[in-house]
Amino acid sequence: MPRQTRRRTLVRAAAAAVMAIGALAPAAAATARPDPVQQGLNALVVDDGVPAALASVKDRDGRARTYTAGARDGQVRIGSNTKTFTAVVVLQLVGEGRIGLDDKVETHLPDLVRGEGIDGRRITVRELLQHTSGLPDYEADVTDDILGRRYLEPRDILDIAFRHKAVFEPGTSWAYSNTNYVLAGLIAQKITGRPLGEEIDKRIVRPLGLRHTYFPTAGDMTIREPHPKGYHQDAPGAPLRDVTEIDPSASWAAGQMISTNADLNQFLTALLDGRLLRPAQLAQMRTTVPLGDTGAGYGLGLMSRPLSCGGVYWGHGGDIAGYETRGGVTDDGRAAAVAVTTDPVDGAVAKHVEKLVDTALCRSA
Repeated sequence: MPRQTRRRTLVRAAAAAVMAIGALAPAAAATARPDPVQQGLNALVVDDGVPAALASVKDRDGRARTYTAGARDGQVRIGSNTKTFTAVVVLQLVGEGRIGLDDKVETHLPDLVRGEGIDGRRITVRELLQHTSGLPDYEADVTDDILGRRYLEPRDILDIAFRHKAVFEPGTSWAYSNTNYVLAGLIAQKITGRPLGEEIDKRIVRPLGLRHTYFPTAGDMTIREPHPKGYHQDAPGAPLRDVTEIDPSASWAAGQMISTNADLNQFLTALLDGRLLRPAQLAQMRTTVPLGDTGAGYGLGLMSRPLSCGGVYWGHGGDIAGYETRGGVTDDGRAAAVAVTTDPVDGAVAKHVEKLVDTALCRSA
């Protein structure tokens, strides 16, 4: 079957699944007010052509609801949401007095951070977590042939990053760089003497009872529990490729984890409730630098975004081959997470996903 025909078949099948979901509802629902969250998911599948979309929404009273379009609910790769988990581990170590946010990276990783304009003696742990270090992002050099197909050690990733010169002087600007979180993960391992994934499991996953969340071990290319397949497009309109099974090691501390929408809501709710960090460290995490004129801000592994109905929500978001996730929680306990089963190369699709998060959170107010 030609590639374009396969893609049209996938989209038609997804649309049929959306219509089937509606057909299962009671007849009385036909006169009920349409649910804007379900409508938004349906539009992502039918209009934007993503293979499937999933959401989990919790109101301020703790009532939760799961939505799907084009596939059943399940685990997904959560990409850069992993950064928030990594940041929590580092900030817990700060709270324990084992590391300082203003420690130089060189203190914990001697002679490692070197390159043109790059010097670990001039970069702090805080600057890593807040993306104000000026370190170049390795991701641009990790081609499709490497990402997901070859195991990379964290030091391999840094070798790729440090081929490039610094973007700016530490602390003078902001630029998103996955390299920052590879270094943050290495610092956490150095301080604890344990693999980062084990520390995340011990400090976050098990205490919160996140039963569907884990940090894949080396060589694990699968998604363990029931899950929708993930697809990748090389360009808008290009054929969809199944990339469900990949080696996520190129993302490591910056984006390797697997979870569900409901677990992400539970994690972020616990974080904002103060169940994971001491007040001083949570306050530092929520201290943001502005991201241009967007109204959004970046703290220490945590972002704030404005809501159309007033106020802000806190979260991160993530993109990795096959999946995109967006979501967050409000200070009054509302939570929403949305995932689509492709990493959109069309910026309009990503904006539609973010708008749906806004819709879900404002509707649950």
